[in-house]
Amino acid sequence: MEKQISGNGLTKFQVLIMAIASGVCVANVYYNQPILKDIASSFQVSEGEAGSISVLSQVGYGFGLFFLIPLGDKINKKTLILSLLLCLFCLLIAMTFSQNIVQVWILSVAIGISTVSAQVILPLAASIDRVTTGQTVGSIFTGILIGILGARVFSGYIAESFGWRYVYGFSGVMILIVTVLLKIYLPNVNNEYSGDYFDLLKSTLQQLKRFSLLREASLIGGLMFGVFCSFWTTLTFHLSGAPFNFQSDTIGMYGFVAIAGALMAPIFGKLADRGNSQRSLTISVSLVIASLVIAKIASNSALAIAVAVLLLDVGVQAIQVTNVARIYTLDAQSNSRINTVYMTTYFIGGAVGTSIGLLCWHLGGWNLVTWQMLVFTLIGFIVIVRPKTITASRNNK
Repeated sequence: MEKQISGNGLTKFQVLIMAIASGVCVANVYYNQPILKDIASSFQVSEGEAGSISVLSQVGYGFGLFFLIPLGDKINKKTLILSLLLCLFCLLIAMTFSQNIVQVWILSVAIGISTVSAQVILPLAASIDRVTTGQTVGSIFTGILIGILGARVFSGYIAESFGWRYVYGFSGVMILIVTVLLKIYLPNVNNEYSGDYFDLLKSTLQQLKRFSLLREASLIGGLMFGVFCSFWTTLTFHLSGAPFNFQSDTIGMYGFVAIAGALMAPIFGKLADRGNSQRSLTISVSLVIASLVIAKIASNSALAIAVAVLLLDVGVQAIQVTNVARIYTLDAQSNSRINTVYMTTYFIGGAVGTSIGLLCWHLGGWNLVTWQMLVFTLIGFIVIVRPKTITASRNNK
């Protein structure tokens, strides 16, 4: 018999499968970032038009989070996950054979919507494991982070070797494989919510009113993911220009550095389990500030950019793992709806960060982008350290 990761029914193997599936799924939102110039060249469109692909995929993800993820508290989570994955498979095949930029835009939104199955897996795991929630969520979130970061390595290499269309074709095959694995190994969990769909959406919004900790975590998460997306979207243009002039596969290699940071995520999940979330958040946001300072003052050094990537990803991902572990302590019966509020804000923040980052890039290049990211980070730092935040969080726990 397999050893269980906690006393509540999840084995280590099940957590591993859930982490892999989550990473393979969410990667589809980010495959486009290192290959934006390849797509622009393929359809003979501008960098701005190609850059819209990143924004649209994140917007689609946000729509999916708000309108689909709450269903995880009403219908069988396993059924919802498998249905979304099958839709995603079909959309990825369609993207492989897209004929123009408009089709790519439409499919990017649809892929973003279908990719939210990873955000059903997280509350499913949290609802089963209520003893070491932070550790379990941290492990699955590590899979998500590696998927996000590894997407850049994978897409850069595949695009350089075979062409950008093959990125989506190979992804479709991986989605089909994890769908079969989840069909076999994913546990079933009964849901207690009995209202209709519109009541469910209304109840989702009410979670914001219920918990000030959720409001705080959502704001911090949105700001920091905005920094993350702004950094990675514009870094593609920064590294492809002078003095670097890197190709897409080289740009994608920076994802390996970021993956090293993502592997630290479970450590911060354990800190949250021990009640050290405030310390974890403060340390994490300090790392992000340090990374952006390095990226600004040593913007022409490939090594300095690599150091900045490592610090940024350790900091941002640690903040997100800590936040997710915190919000899953609020109400186990509302995990999907609570997750919807947090992750919708999270990815809206990413879309806003991408949009503002692209605007800053066109107006002032890398220098203005780094200023924008520092402003976002400092706002997040103020939210984290202000005394009222600590008190409100404790009261809601």
